[in-house]
Amino acid sequence: MDKSNTGQLKKNPIALLISLTLGVPIPIVSAQEIEEEVETLRLETITVEAQKRRQSMQTVPVSVSAFSGKQLDQAVLKDIFDVASMVPASSAFQTQNVTNTSFSIRGIGTSSQNFGLDPSVGLYIDGIYRARQSSMVNNLVDIEAVEVLRGPQGTLFGKNTPSGAILIRSVAPSHDGANNFIEGTVGNYGLLNYSAAASVSAIDNILAFRVTGFGSQRDGFVSEVNTGSDVLNDRDRWGARLQALYTPSDDVTLRIIADYAEIDEICCAAPVQVSNAHATGIEGKFGTDSLLSQAPFNATIFDGSDFFDHKVALSFLPESQVEDSGLSAELNWDINEQFTLVSISAYRNFDSYDNIDSDFTDAHLFGTRNDSQQNSFSQELRIDYTSDRVTGILGAYYFRQDLDLDYSLYTGEQFNDFFLAGFAQGAFNDLLAGIDALSIATNGLIAASASPAPASTSFDHRADQKHESYAIFGQIDYQLSETLTLTTGLRYTDESKDLSTIFSEVLPADSTFPTFFTSVGDPADPESIVPGSLLYGAGVAGNVLAGIQANTIDITTANGQAALAALAPFQTLGWGFNPLGAITAARSDISDTLDDDQITGTLKLSYTPNRDTLMYVSYGTGYKSGGTNTDRISEGFDPIFAAEKSRSLEIGIKKDFPEQDLRVNAAIHSTNVDDIQANTFTGTGFNLQNAGDYKTSGLEVELTWLPTDTIEVGFVYARVNAEYDNFTRGNCWIAYTWHTGITDPGQEISESGAPNPYCDRSGDRPTGEPEDYAMLRVKKDFTVSDGVDAHIVAEYSYTGDVVLDGSNDPFAVQDSYSLLNLRFFMNFAKYDMDLVFWGRNVLDEEYINHVNFNTPLQEGKFNAYISDPATFGITLRKRF
Repeated sequence: MDKSNTGQLKKNPIALLISLTLGVPIPIVSAQEIEEEVETLRLETITVEAQKRRQSMQTVPVSVSAFSGKQLDQAVLKDIFDVASMVPASSAFQTQNVTNTSFSIRGIGTSSQNFGLDPSVGLYIDGIYRARQSSMVNNLVDIEAVEVLRGPQGTLFGKNTPSGAILIRSVAPSHDGANNFIEGTVGNYGLLNYSAAASVSAIDNILAFRVTGFGSQRDGFVSEVNTGSDVLNDRDRWGARLQALYTPSDDVTLRIIADYAEIDEICCAAPVQVSNAHATGIEGKFGTDSLLSQAPFNATIFDGSDFFDHKVALSFLPESQVEDSGLSAELNWDINEQFTLVSISAYRNFDSYDNIDSDFTDAHLFGTRNDSQQNSFSQELRIDYTSDRVTGILGAYYFRQDLDLDYSLYTGEQFNDFFLAGFAQGAFNDLLAGIDALSIATNGLIAASASPAPASTSFDHRADQKHESYAIFGQIDYQLSETLTLTTGLRYTDESKDLSTIFSEVLPADSTFPTFFTSVGDPADPESIVPGSLLYGAGVAGNVLAGIQANTIDITTANGQAALAALAPFQTLGWGFNPLGAITAARSDISDTLDDDQITGTLKLSYTPNRDTLMYVSYGTGYKSGGTNTDRISEGFDPIFAAEKSRSLEIGIKKDFPEQDLRVNAAIHSTNVDDIQANTFTGTGFNLQNAGDYKTSGLEVELTWLPTDTIEVGFVYARVNAEYDNFTRGNCWIAYTWHTGITDPGQEISESGAPNPYCDRSGDRPTGEPEDYAMLRVKKDFTVSDGVDAHIVAEYSYTGDVVLDGSNDPFAVQDSYSLLNLRFFMNFAKYDMDLVFWGRNVLDEEYINHVNFNTPLQEGKFNAYISDPATFGITLRKRF
């Protein structure tokens, strides 16, 4: 640093930051010039770690949105769903339970339904990779900053980041207690949030501790008609974090973090969106809702028009539980002025349990239970280098995860009646009655018929997956000139996964599971009645009964006894399960291995014509490892799916206009994804596969403007054009075709003349991703009285139409909607205390929350996940 004339000449602090970050020499200016410029430089300097070192956001050639802890507190952003709503081209939502949480960036995301899938969005807390997306849903308490990086991060954040990364940093221990606080929130629906954090200096400037704790309770906002009001979608969570910061010298820092959190909630409600009581376009066609409304079920039926009444009918309330804990250690050692050694070690444990009424009715049909245990160990070791013209990182990374999953689909007491009346459409009643009559006539010598789908049957599987990942990576920023900086980076990743899945079908009294038949078929379609099918077997058995009644078959003869063998399958308990579908069919165990390696990287050119402008062009690749399907899948379906790879081109500008107090960050991007991993529910199971090629492109704009001393305007806009470029084995329309008889135009006829079970989804949009999103935020500062400052904020957001189902079913579209959030903030300087009155979705806009699904085993029916209603509250935060 130039120390000459320090009494008269100084460097502008913002210019100095840019100089240190990019190595760009900045001319020395006078103190008078600084004072004149500071009057207009009121835009906040935001510090990010998007390149694993602290930099001003305006100097980083990465499309990133960042929120400081202060911003989170003042905006009452309490979880990652709140944050995602503030970020362009980003979404986060839950589906059937808190374990199933999905994140996407720029239209690229991953369903969390299958435990074998890794996320497309990398999730990191205090530098630690979180393998399960649902570990991010708990409350954001005592947070220093949240960063959302858009685009592939295949070099520095190379563990499964083909679309972006979310970085969360917690507040570190301190010796001065500057960040100590206690906070409480009350709101409608019985909301009660409480949190506190404090640092303690054990050895001055050497050892400090920090303890953080929080809890959150809230009633639900969806009623179950048999249980009570406002019971589903509640909140019940708590957590704690204990940290130690050891700084034995100016060159060494060791930070140790232990954390634990629990969630135990009744989640998540999925009211009926489209009923199949009767077809909308086919007269006289009735579905399972019509059947279930009658005896012996007498179920509560919703017609879909009452979707936003916030009511469901279930046999039992869903359970959703999570335990998340971990221990990490980060060591930073400044070896000299140029080299720093960084080591980050972590062990994490994530257990989840959920039990849901998966027929989504109050008939006692079937439920689903998931019980998983996951533990992981990660180690990152790197060297950071800084010189006048070069900054660089060289590192190695290791990740290991063990997954144990126990899954069970189990039948209720009315499932047998449902099978006979629903799937077989009464076709077997005469057959079973005939067998029973024959049994009576022979005084039981010939056995009576058996239940085809008895209650208390379970279809279980245990999946064990071991996952190891190794990587080496490096990135260099080289200053080509005073205005140009070249960034290059590479990462080599080696992945291996071993899967072992054991399947079992458990009938009551441990009866042997029968596998006589392979499919039900359609009684109206003669081509479906083929040897081996259930209807074929029923036809043969019916002919035998007819022959006995007509005395053409004498059961006392050898030939007659041989003919009776046709009745044996229907005298065996559970004969209807195997042909019902993959989720209730017997299948062999799976033992498989996946090995893969990949080279990813980035190339960026940054241009800084002046200290207020950054223009950049970047090309990056991302990689998400392949995996092993942990669901019960059809026999012969490949349990291994390949890696997902992305290539992205981005052109961006970050521009400050100091005289106008205006900041504009904008980027255009285009990404191609090869072998994107798609997981869609078909009504009888999940179809997990490599969909093919996928393209997304778009525009992002983030604007901050301070038109006056007391007004701040923020604007966010994202346009995302996302579609499957090549997806020939996608899901077909189910509900729309059932209701109208109109065949999916993507369905082809096979060589045998039968419809192909798959449909071409090329050109279709992905699930849950709007094309347009915009948000306008206006903040007005004012003084209430001496020592009491305040501001009021209004946030208005617009979300374009969303396709809710992977088949692009015409019934599965959420129209565009708008939300309004309001906040009134007051700071009491004398008491170092903040008070916030807040409201979200204050106009009570009603919309479906990103996803609907074909109701299990009830063709022609849709259920969907409901969004939060209007919520209001008061938050009080006291620092001490």
